[in-house]
This record gives sequence, C-alpha cells and structure tokens, in this order.
Amino acid sequence: MQKFPVVLDLETKYTFRDFSDHKKLGISVGVIFDYSDNQPKVYFEKDIPQMFPILEKASYIIGYNVRSFDIPVLSAYYPGDTSVFEVFDILDDIKEKIGRRIALNDVIHATLGKKKTGHGLMAIDYYKEGKFEELSQYCTDDVTLTRDLFEYGIEHGEIFYMNELGKIPIKVDWKKYKENQGKDTDMPLTLPF
Repeated sequence: MQKFPVVLDLETKYTFRDFSDHKKLGISVGVIFDYSDNQPKVYFEKDIPQMFPILEKASYIIGYNVRSFDIPVLSAYYPGDTSVFEVFDILDDIKEKIGRRIALNDVIHATLGKKKTGHGLMAIDYYKEGKFEELSQYCTDDVTLTRDLFEYGIEHGEIFYMNELGKIPIKVDWKKYKENQGKDTDMPLTLPF
C-alpha cells in the first residue's frame, strides 16, 4: 500500500492560561490536507476519531509546531500511542538550522508574500461564540498556508524569514518527506477499522 503525507493543524478550545497540560486544551477543530487525494478535510471535536485512520496510514504527519503542540493535544483523544507517528515539524527544522523559533506568519510572509487570516486566540473566540464556519475556515487556511510553505521548500530548496538585515534564506531539504514512504514497517493500527 502506498503511503502519503498529511498536513495537520488543530485548534483548541482553551489556552495555556486556562490549562498547562496539552491534554486538557481540547480540540475545537482539526484540519488535514491529505496528499492521497489532495483534499483538505475538516473534523470538529466529535468527528476527530474519523481522522485517526488517515493519520495511521500517513507516511508523515507534517505541520508547524506539530510535534510540540498538535500531537500532544491529539494524544488526549487518540487511544493509541501518538509517539509512533512519523512526524515532520517545519518549525523544528527551522530551529535546528538557525537556532531559534519563528512564527508561522513571519515565515509565510517572507517566503510566500501571504499572511495568516488571524491568530490562534481568534480561533478560541470563534469556538466560544459558536462561529464554527469561521473556525473551520481559519484552520483550513492555516493548513493550506503550511502546505504551500512545505511545497515551496520542496520546489526551491529554501524558505525565508526577515531580520534586521532583510530577507534571509534558510536552506531546506524536504523532498524526502513528500516522496518517502516513512518507516518500512506498517504502523500497528490501534483501532478496529
């Protein structure tokens, strides 16, 4: 069976001001861009288990700060061990190369000339106000921008950020995360699909 990567972004119901534990933040919505059919897919909290078979079959789960945020938040919902997922975190790669973290919006702006449609706290407000269409669109936009950044890095071998000297390139080698099949062994499925 051929494996494909997915791009993942989750929005939460609460902030770290409310709870310091990732598992207590709650998922309001999750969106994946699935390379197997080149489609974004939206999952509200009650539908999150429907995401699991796709994540379990993915060659890589790709995201921005996904290893430190999204996967730990997801672990409260996933009955298996999230540490077995093959993860490529764009932010980790940037930090390894330049020694510091950069906001997604800053990298997107410098690389693609685009901006995010808002910020994470806005998504929490959408959830609290029951604005689920806006919440879904915000998260889908983030996944699309992250995918576009990933694709740019694959095509050009670099992405950019700004500092006091101007636009600075970061050399990247991301093609393998789109083309490789991940681990040779199949991931043990923890759910009866």
